[in-house]
Amino acid sequence: MSIFEYNGSALIAMVGKNCFAIASDRRLGVQLQTIATDFQRIYKIHDKLYIGLSGLATDAQTLYQRLFFRHKLYQLREERDMKPETFANLVSAILYEKRFGPYFCQPVIAGLGDDDKPFICTMDSIGAKELAKDFVVAGTASESLYGACESMYKPDMEPEELFETVSQALLSSMDRDCLSGWGGHVFVITPTEVIERTLKGRMD
Repeated sequence: MSIFEYNGSALIAMVGKNCFAIASDRRLGVQLQTIATDFQRIYKIHDKLYIGLSGLATDAQTLYQRLFFRHKLYQLREERDMKPETFANLVSAILYEKRFGPYFCQPVIAGLGDDDKPFICTMDSIGAKELAKDFVVAGTASESLYGACESMYKPDMEPEELFETVSQALLSSMDRDCLSGWGGHVFVITPTEVIERTLKGRMD
């Protein structure tokens, strides 16, 4: 078993019309043993920028603390929030810095940039970015997430429809992966509000 699969995870970010959604499962496991059913994988950087970290849970928490610290320094120096593209470059640089002993994480970054244009991207554990205009996925459930998203996604969805689409894709994919599950955590971010909802899976 790969170290990336040790704790299990399912992460998805999807773009809508001037909005985006980012969602994750809530299971923390040690291989096939479930340790917790309320684990947080999505972290807020600022009101319009979120990061989801799949992979090894301990590395995810360490990496988030480093990123949060670096963003706070940026805010103090620049007196403004970091743009999503800039933050993606920061994450990539921090991961590549540790390329000979990497953080075993696959980040998913989602944010609203200039003119409230949604930005999403993912990268591997050494910071090679993959940009997308529709959706990005990560974690042990990524294969089934790709299938669900390909069939359910359509461009320019309004926030409520985007929430439904992301939730259905996440729940149906988690049913096909034994290392992720136990409901979901969904954030839908628009220029004016943050909608946060918790999903119940079949096991709850």
